[in-house]
Amino acid sequence: MAQDVKSQLTGLLQQSLASVAPTATDTPILLERPRDPTHGDFATNLAMQLAKALKKNPRDIAQQLLNELPVSALVAKAEVAGAGFINFTLDAGAKTAVVKAVLAEGENFGRSTLGGWQKVQVEFVSANPTGPLHVGHGRGAAYGASLSSLLTFAGWDVTREYYVNDAGRQMDILGLSTWLRYLEQHGVAVPFPPNGYQGDYVREMAKQITAAHGAKYVRSADAVLDGTPGLPEAGRADDEAKQQRELHLDALIAKAKTLLDQDWAYVHQHALSEQLADCRDDLEEFGVHFDVWFSEKALYDTGLVARCVELLEQKGHIYVQNGAKWFRSTAFGDEKDRVVQRENGLFTYFASDIAYHLNKFERGFDKVINIWGADHHGYIPRVTGAIKALELDSDKLQVALVQFAVLYRNGQKASMSTRSGEFVTLRELRKEVGNDACRFFYALRKSDQHLDFDLDLAKSQTNENPVYYIQYAHARVCSVINQWGGELAALADADQALLSNPRELAIANKLAEFRDVVESAARDLAPHQIAFYLKDLAGEFHGWYNAERMLVDDAALRDARVALAAAVRQVIRNGLAILGVSCPESM
Repeated sequence: MAQDVKSQLTGLLQQSLASVAPTATDTPILLERPRDPTHGDFATNLAMQLAKALKKNPRDIAQQLLNELPVSALVAKAEVAGAGFINFTLDAGAKTAVVKAVLAEGENFGRSTLGGWQKVQVEFVSANPTGPLHVGHGRGAAYGASLSSLLTFAGWDVTREYYVNDAGRQMDILGLSTWLRYLEQHGVAVPFPPNGYQGDYVREMAKQITAAHGAKYVRSADAVLDGTPGLPEAGRADDEAKQQRELHLDALIAKAKTLLDQDWAYVHQHALSEQLADCRDDLEEFGVHFDVWFSEKALYDTGLVARCVELLEQKGHIYVQNGAKWFRSTAFGDEKDRVVQRENGLFTYFASDIAYHLNKFERGFDKVINIWGADHHGYIPRVTGAIKALELDSDKLQVALVQFAVLYRNGQKASMSTRSGEFVTLRELRKEVGNDACRFFYALRKSDQHLDFDLDLAKSQTNENPVYYIQYAHARVCSVINQWGGELAALADADQALLSNPRELAIANKLAEFRDVVESAARDLAPHQIAFYLKDLAGEFHGWYNAERMLVDDAALRDARVALAAAVRQVIRNGLAILGVSCPESM
């Protein structure tokens, strides 16, 4: 409905513009809702845009535009304001007509064709499957899922994708950590590396292997452990000690791969499968679904990584230094060049990332959105540079950064290190405050802003808790409709002209904003705008509910008010669905 009103107002202004400035009819007409409701329902700066070309005072131009504005029942009042704005106050009937539109369109109210059904890939979470998801991953998951739903609602054809880092050193460390814990269970003395994965989930995976295969994979343990570079003294944190620990770990991995052969492959695959399954289950329970789980290993198996480096070499963007191949990343704005293939022939993570992005473009997406942690900010220039070097359209790539979420419990920050095992998992957070609070609180701040997650507030049943406040508005409407007891279909015929008090008109205006909010949020990749809108809508409704009786004796007025309440309920449902939050009917 909001878009219909804006279209009609735009049409009126276009007619006026054709009379006042026939040579400037291509001037874009912008209509916005004033922040101050006393300034009307819509405002335009058209006169100010024309001032330079017409060499006239903007206020004079604004008055001319008003003089030529066709008469319309849509507009109750139009006036010149400020430096040359034109403010429009809509007729009450034009405002309340939105109620009928909401009830008729139902779950489709607010949907837009802004995206033109272009194909867009949203890649998010993509955490290494080396341990349970923590609360930091949860924010990326909630943001990515809400953004994907928002873009779908606004007319894009969205593919939700998780990039599985199932190749490389981190997975090797997880496999080794699992095998070493397995050896411990069978009485083999193991100096467990402090830079291995130490969480209880690693011991649990080792127990699973024991339960399935007993001591089968203990063989060759001595051969792997003997002769490995020693560990430095416990507690040393200097650079030399760190380097020794890494050498110790890498030597163990290399020997395990060589000497364990198929045993290593089994343990490695078991660890990957278990952690990936746990990740899938956690996300599904969180209401976060993916259309594609893309394997990094597949990039190597299909030869795409090698082909990608070869393409860059053919185009003159690779040089060799000390036996390694380097990508000239500085030529594209990066701070330094980057290795894509080491002197031992192994490709780097960056090489597989380039190949992954080439794959995205080859799949024909019109837009590619990467959701990365804020610590990956410096990664943007090198990836963008690689896309340009491959002569692809880098404008199709958009990166949204997500700041860390800091969970406060008993006034203390919780560690999130997946190596040490001392982290608060997403599953634990969901169990404590519930999925709805998690999804909403994660979405309540702009993604690139720091987020302190207030557990006490998230669990409270007060008006200060925004998710409770919005859900309570929905539950209140459900209660009103149940008490009313009529057929919902009959509300389509309710006389909306009876909705005349300022609170009712304010609610109607707020409902009419929904499609504009959806489009603005989609353009800005900002689902938090939906969260703030819903909070404002709930506030308007609670204020009206507390000030007026819904179920009055006058049947016509009663039906009109119930219809308005039902429209509020529908828009809350549509908005919370975008954010992945439920709508309880009683609280």
